[in-house]
Amino acid sequence: MKTVHVSGKRKRAVARATVAEGTGIVRINAQLLEHYATPFARMKIQEPLVLAGELAHKVNVNVRVRGGGQISAAEAVRLTIARGLVEFAGRGPLRQRFLDYDRNLLVQDVRRGEPSKPGDSKPRARRQKSYR
Repeated sequence: MKTVHVSGKRKRAVARATVAEGTGIVRINAQLLEHYATPFARMKIQEPLVLAGELAHKVNVNVRVRGGGQISAAEAVRLTIARGLVEFAGRGPLRQRFLDYDRNLLVQDVRRGEPSKPGDSKPRARRQKSYR
C-alpha cells in the first residue's frame, strides 16, 4: 500500500497530510471535508481534488492543520493536498496541470506580516507628530 507524507504552510497555519490508497475520503482534523469550515474554505480545499480528477477517488487524504486563521488554514490544507497528490501520482502531467491553474497549489506563499516599528503600534508609517 503506497503512502506519502507532505506538509505546507500559509502565514501561521501549518498543515501535514498523509495520502494513501483508498476510496476518496478526505478528513481535516478528523472531520470529513463536507463538515469542515465555511463553504468558501471548502471550495478552496476542493480545487486540487477537482483538478486531479479520477486520482482523487483512488486515495484517502488525512490532514492535520494547526495555527493561523480560517482561510490561511484552508490554503495550507489546499497546498498539502495538492503536493500529496502530485507526489502520489509521480510528478507527471498532474504537476503541470496544477502549475498552469494556480502556482500557489504547489509553491508556498512566503509573505508574512510586517513587524511593528519601535515605539509605534503599527508596522507602516509613523504617527504624525504634533507640537501643540
